[in-house]
Amino acid sequence: MNSPASPAPVKAARRKWLLTLILAVAVLAGIGWGVYYLLVARYHIETDDAYVDGNIVQITPQTSGTVIAVNANDTQLVSVGDTVVQIDPADARIALKQAEADLGQTVRRTRGLYVDNDLYRAQIEQRQSDLAKAQADLRRRLDTGTSGAVSQEDVSHAREAVVSAEAALDAARQQLNANLALTANTTIADHPDVLSSATRVRDAWLGYARTTLPAPVTGYVAQRSVQVGQRVSPGMPLMSIVPLDQVWVDANFKEVQLRHIRMGQAVDLTADVYGSSVVYHGKVVGVTPGTGSALALLPAQNATGNWIKIVQRLAVRIGIPAEELRKHPLRVGLSMNADVDVKNTSGAQVSTMPVLAAGAADRTDVFARYGEEAEAAIARIVDHNK
Repeated sequence: MNSPASPAPVKAARRKWLLTLILAVAVLAGIGWGVYYLLVARYHIETDDAYVDGNIVQITPQTSGTVIAVNANDTQLVSVGDTVVQIDPADARIALKQAEADLGQTVRRTRGLYVDNDLYRAQIEQRQSDLAKAQADLRRRLDTGTSGAVSQEDVSHAREAVVSAEAALDAARQQLNANLALTANTTIADHPDVLSSATRVRDAWLGYARTTLPAPVTGYVAQRSVQVGQRVSPGMPLMSIVPLDQVWVDANFKEVQLRHIRMGQAVDLTADVYGSSVVYHGKVVGVTPGTGSALALLPAQNATGNWIKIVQRLAVRIGIPAEELRKHPLRVGLSMNADVDVKNTSGAQVSTMPVLAAGAADRTDVFARYGEEAEAAIARIVDHNK
């Protein structure tokens, strides 16, 4: 009979086979990681030091007064143009009515200037007629004076009447010229006096309209601090509106990572609030021109004896498509994870976009109607009184 194999050589063989298997797995893993790094990983830069940021639009009054209504609370959605705060308009309404009355009086007074032109022209015609009569009377007296039928005193009176008629005609012409100087090359609507009064109406109208504070953008109310009955003054912050359809992500990358980041590179973003199941497809749109410490109110001073080098970070702004924000809204301040695909190096290292032109997203027209309403009111008053 053959004796059973010794357990020692079997264990040694098994150990050798396991070590070989582990080594093979490690080599294959290393090769796989190397291939993955060369083909994929080296073209991606990641950071979890990223946060949602956006515009925070403050609502501030342009006139003093007492708040009589607050129509929005924190977390509520308001649309552009909605009235969010109402200031007592009583004083502004009185000032507006006074300015409108002054404009009406000015228009009527100015209309009288144009009527006076016709009056002075009629007076000139009358004075010309009086002069013609005086001259004819003088000629008759001179013609009959040679026969002695008219005394020299009558002739002298006739001459004085002609001189007086000539002076009256000259005075009438001067009055017409003086009045024409006030009305020449103008109409009632664009007369300087009317325009001056219209300016006061416009100012009073704006003061009245500004007692109503509209939402300049569509967004959610935050940081409400105003209360009914509170006395407010120009520039006082009353509340904020955050338009969540215009948010972006500020991803803070180390300075050694920035060498690979270019404008327009694709960025995959995930938010802690939604998890990895929701991926935003953003794009690099800008890099901040300085580090947080350099742009702080009190910049750090490193010229000290105990200086220690600290790796700095710069914020890279990443834009997010509006349709993705509508599907999965983000809130300002939320944490994000950013993965930048740096394979595309055709873009610039800094933004080359020009200044935002008129009509860009950061624009509101809710206050333009104030001027339009003021002009309509002025035109109505002028037409009614001229």
